[in-house]
This record gives sequence, C-alpha cells and structure tokens, in this order.
Amino acid sequence: MDILLVASAFNSLCQRVYVELAERGHRVDVVLATHGDDAVRAAVRAFGPDLIVAPMLKTAVPEDVWRQHTCLIVHPGPPGDRGPASLDWAIADGAQRWGVTVLQAEAAMDAGDIWASVPCALPPAGKSDLYRGEVSDAAVAAVLLAVERYADGSCKPLRQSDPSVDVVWRDVFRQRRRHIDWEADDTATVLRKLRGADSQPGVLDELLGLEVFLHGGHPEDTLRGRPGELLATRQGAVCRATRDGAVWIPELRPRRISGDPHPFRRPAADVLGDRLRGVPEIPVPFDLPRQRRTWADIRYRQHGDVGFLTFAFPGGAMSSAQCRRLLAAYRHALERPTSVLVLGGGRDFFSNGIHLNVIEAAADPAGESWTNVNALNDVVEAVLRTTDRLVVAALGGNAAAGGVMLALAADEVWCRTGVVLNPHYRRMGLYGSEYWTYSLPRRAGAETAARLTREALPVGAAAAARLGLVDRLVPAAPAGFGHDVERLAEALAASPDLRARVDAKRAGRERAEAERALAEYRRDELARMRRIFFDPRAPYHALRSAFVRKTPPASPRPLALPATAPGTVAP
Repeated sequence: MDILLVASAFNSLCQRVYVELAERGHRVDVVLATHGDDAVRAAVRAFGPDLIVAPMLKTAVPEDVWRQHTCLIVHPGPPGDRGPASLDWAIADGAQRWGVTVLQAEAAMDAGDIWASVPCALPPAGKSDLYRGEVSDAAVAAVLLAVERYADGSCKPLRQSDPSVDVVWRDVFRQRRRHIDWEADDTATVLRKLRGADSQPGVLDELLGLEVFLHGGHPEDTLRGRPGELLATRQGAVCRATRDGAVWIPELRPRRISGDPHPFRRPAADVLGDRLRGVPEIPVPFDLPRQRRTWADIRYRQHGDVGFLTFAFPGGAMSSAQCRRLLAAYRHALERPTSVLVLGGGRDFFSNGIHLNVIEAAADPAGESWTNVNALNDVVEAVLRTTDRLVVAALGGNAAAGGVMLALAADEVWCRTGVVLNPHYRRMGLYGSEYWTYSLPRRAGAETAARLTREALPVGAAAAARLGLVDRLVPAAPAGFGHDVERLAEALAASPDLRARVDAKRAGRERAEAERALAEYRRDELARMRRIFFDPRAPYHALRSAFVRKTPPASPRPLALPATAPGTVAP
C-alpha cells in the first residue's frame, strides 16, 4: 500500500515505523504537521495514500483529511486511555504495565475506533528511554497489526463505547505536578519525577539562583547532605541531596526567560559554570563495582575472558570531554587480559556522534566542532587498531552519523532488532568523518556506501544486516538485551577458532594498512570537515542551530534533503 506518515517530528518512533513499513513492501512518505494543515493537505494530494498513519502527532489531523481518508493515530496508552500526556501519567502513577493503541482519527481526541492495541512493560527507566524501547516495540507491533487488518478489509475496529473499553481521560501533565519538594520528597519520588520528564519537558526548578529544567535522574548510594544541597559534580553531572539520600542530574536546560543565551539541554556543570565554585568533583573508577548505585556514564567490568565497556551518554551525543574519557576507558580495557571486548550493550542510544548542543553553546562553535570530531576520531581509530582481541559493538539502541561509524569499527556488530541506524551525515550539511570512507565501503561495498550517504535515509536493523552493517540481530526486549549480549560474548570467547580469527584480523589490518594507511583516510575526511566547520556560510552552522534549538525544518517533507553547499557531502 501507499502509506503517508503524518507526524509532528521525524523522531525515533516515526523513523522506526517508516523503516518497518518499508521493510514489508509498502511505499511510505512523511509530512510534518508542524508546517500546518495546508502542508498536510498538499502531501495527501501529491502522494494519494491508501492509508494515513500518525506515529507521533501533537496536533489534530485536518478534518477534511480524516473524513476522506482512513487515518490511524498511534496513542501511547492502553485502550480507553485518552489525553496528551499518557506516558507521563503512567510513570507518575508507578505503572508497571502499559500499552499502545492505534485509533482511527475522529473529532474527539483519542476517541476513535480501536484498530489494534499491544501491551508493554514499564520498567524503572526514563520516559525517553521507555519511548524508544518498550513503547516503540509495542507501537510498531500495533501499527503493523492495524495496517494488516486494514489491508485485509474484513476487520471491524472496536468502538470505544464497547463495555470492554474502560475510558479514562488524563489531562495535560503540568509543571506543578512535576515540582520537587526537596525537603519532603524521598529519593524514590524525586527519581520518578525526574524520569517522567527526562527528555521533555524537564522538571522546572532553581539551582544556585538560576531557573532551569532538570533532565535525567540517577540514584546515589553514599553521598548525603541537607535536602536540596548540591553535594558534588562528576563529569558534567551534579549530585543533589534528597530527604533520605541523593540523586545525580546529568543535564540542565536554562529557562528561556533566565537570560542564558543557550536555552537548550547540555551538561549540568556547563550550565551552572562558576556558580559551582566550591562544589567538589568526586570521580569514580571505570571498573566500579556492579552493585554500586551511583551515576557513571562509562563503566568497565570483566567476566572471564570477556571485557564489557558500557557507556550511556544523554541523547547519545558525545562531547570532546566524553570522547576523551571513553578513549581513556578503552585503553584501560585493553590493559585487561581478555580475548573479547564488548562496546555498548546498554538499552538506549549507542551513539549519535559529536555533541551538537555543546558545540552550539561554545564560545567558538567552529573550533569546538573541530576539537570534538578529532576526539571522536581518536576513539574510532583506537578500535580499528585493536588487533590482539575481537571487539564487538553491541547496539541496544539507535545510532547515527559518527556513532554508526564507531560501531562499524568493531569486528562484529550486534544489534537489537528494534534499532534504527542513520549511517550518514548529509542532513547536518557535513561530509563525515570517523573513518567512514574506510569502514562503510569495507562492510557494505562502495556502491551501497555511496547510496547510503547520498540518500541519507534511516535504516532498520533487518536491512542493516542484509547490507552487511550488522553481523547479528538480537531479538530481545530492551531490558533483556544486555543479558543476551553477555551470553553471546561468553560463547564467542569460548569458540575454538577465536585465536585463528584474531590472527587473521591482525594480518588483515596489516594488509589494509599497506594498501592505504588509516592516517590517509583521516587526513582526507578531516580536510573536508575543516573547510565546512570554518566556513561561516556553510549550511552546517544553520542546520546545527536549528536542530539544537528545535526550530522546525524548512521543508514539511523530512525525507527530502536540505540544501547544502557544493562539496560538503559525500558524492
């Protein structure tokens, strides 16, 4: 069928629905409702869809559109749930089970007939993590079921007036409900409030005289202090005391009326700056005991012959400082006597490459872009030059741009089946780096590599496996991915041909180096990146600023490429 996706943003769920429908042979296009009803109407006229699906929509579909075409709305709640903040309420209420429902659009919000519903678990994780994990899995399953039923033609959707449907209206979840009373709220309550708003909208609060939104929350098991007091910093995060413990907050977003010229999310310590004078930095080692309940965005542990280097950076972005710490952790891991080293393995983002928010807030964004991309190149190079063991990249969550190339530097890429990859840079007006001109053609072939970077479309896990970007698909739930990776890694370390594979890897790297040195790939890529970074007229700067500040894209059709200057992207 021809299916048009109508969305408020081409976000992770919209991308996943796009690739899953395309994988099943449907012709799919996308229009952004943020450009108004006329843009939606124009897309409907131009595409002539058999069906319209709205994976993530903050506004109503135009009435004339849903009256003339069947429009299916994805609602992140169980049957009968209504309202614009379903997942927020579920987390606030401590729900352990939830669901996703696909409804037919009609005049009343979320009141349409039910085409499909799929339940899901809600483990104790941040809202955005759940949205990209359990909720995304359920949403895709529900959409595919609804589309199948619609195509079949014999299915009659369930009316919400049916006695089996328990209708519950949940209103907007306002900041007053998110408010943290640091004197009265215990740590569990504080964490629930922080996790319920970790990506958007954050929890409005005041820190050291600055009005900010708090983003993300992690428990602390040893530090204590007066409720509300800032106790410590650690690698950009701040630790704040609760009534009965403490929590770590990795990111802050200054309120727009605060006077901060950069009112977007970035590391908490960067936002607070000199206000933190006197607050101690309390580091932890990479090989922190597994039972410790504290915040560490990079951890290393070893089990037998397998080393596990996990990292979890908010939003998947990696700043210069984070890249340098990851490189130090990688070198630490290489000092351990293992035969297999696993990178990643967490349930959310693997990596999305350089940290555009930190770059945008820098005094010299061009200079920070250059520093950041070189720091990430250093990490990728270290992986490529590892010849004494096998390296596995384990992707439990999505990856993009330099993050994909970091994964491709490994010997094997293991990917959860729900993951979406964006192995390109073009939509940010960049040529690309991180040795992509070596790693991508090596795996997918020169022709496919050129197509992937030229078309700049998301790639689903199954397609990535067919293209050679992924070696093993892991059909696990988000919460179970890490356990499956451990089992598979231990089996790999015990395989009888492991030493022969490592020897062949070393010989292959020597042959490749003799044919063309890695330093040449890096030099040529970075020469083009440098020209872009330091050209104030390059589209990269405007595209980066729009992305960071969440300015709607110029075109309502996100599959179309933005205009870029000649020579800024891969041929």
